[in-house]
Amino acid sequence: MTDGEPSEKQTKLEEYFSSYEDLDIHKLMLTDRPRQAAYREAILSNSSLFAGKTVLDVGAGTGILSCFCAQAGAAKVYAIEASKIANLARDVVKENGFDRIIEVHQTKVEDFKLNGDDQQQIDIIVSEWMGFYLLHEGMLDSVLFARDRFLKPSGSMFPQNASIYVAPCALPSLFDAWNSHDGVQMTAFGAALRAQKTFKPEIMVVPAKDLLHEGTVMAWFDLNEVSLENLNEFVFNEVVVAQKPGQYQGICLWFDVSFPTNDEGDTVTLSTAPTAESTHWKQTVILLPDQHQENIEQHEPVAFNLAMRRNDENQRQCKLELTILDPSDVEHPFPCDCNFTKCILVKEHLKLSEAQDIVPELI
Repeated sequence: MTDGEPSEKQTKLEEYFSSYEDLDIHKLMLTDRPRQAAYREAILSNSSLFAGKTVLDVGAGTGILSCFCAQAGAAKVYAIEASKIANLARDVVKENGFDRIIEVHQTKVEDFKLNGDDQQQIDIIVSEWMGFYLLHEGMLDSVLFARDRFLKPSGSMFPQNASIYVAPCALPSLFDAWNSHDGVQMTAFGAALRAQKTFKPEIMVVPAKDLLHEGTVMAWFDLNEVSLENLNEFVFNEVVVAQKPGQYQGICLWFDVSFPTNDEGDTVTLSTAPTAESTHWKQTVILLPDQHQENIEQHEPVAFNLAMRRNDENQRQCKLELTILDPSDVEHPFPCDCNFTKCILVKEHLKLSEAQDIVPELI
């Protein structure tokens, strides 16, 4: 690289921001009803929190979340958008009559400066930063930078908490669908397609009926406290007990985010689970190689190690690494509902112990 030429890192960052100038991306997000409804309800039902407050909207896009904040009574909203879509956001703000409340700044939040020497002037940070399986292609790093630099110690984060879930699942659309395609067996094509997809997570809708478990938490964090270092790696290394029989063909990931308790004492949650209304994030699936897929029974233990790590070459991306484990070699939860003899004996022993403790009290 010669002097004056952008680095590979700078080029990737510019490509990331310029990608958000595609209006179809914003149309996808604006027409995502669960996304829109969750943010609108979380903000408008918290009018007592927003009234008269100063808000920072990180990655404002078309400015719709900033408009929600103004509708909720915010006195000032700084809408930060690094891409040229900021020009359109200004038009949206103006046509809604909020141009005296909302200031749109076309800049990265890392380069944004508030007036005055005291940087911690923001009462609330609002952002829709989530990517596939929560962290991939997301901008949480920028949101945390804004939190640490601008948010008052008593300030609020919208959303406030985030969780990543994992569950074993069946994937009939990738397996059974090719047994007969227009009357022709295409299993060889299906096998080749699956082999290709085992190298990269698949973004797809997983019907709730294809989950073999309701989902267990892989990671949870509080946006008020989580650090950048906390986000470098998450590792799941546990036994999950199948809650129904089926073909174990992949691992399904999804996320939930929740917002601060509103004026009615309720918590608004945006869920991307298979059991919730579908969103543009869908679910993320890690496909098992054919030799590892198997038919499992209810109460059968499934063990795997799933590591989610930052991509050193692109900090906005994550790498997923899945290792299939032998359930007999992994420590089971206590107590465990699986069909292993040792786990059944432990549960029976616990029942007996509880019964013995209760009997004297009954007499």
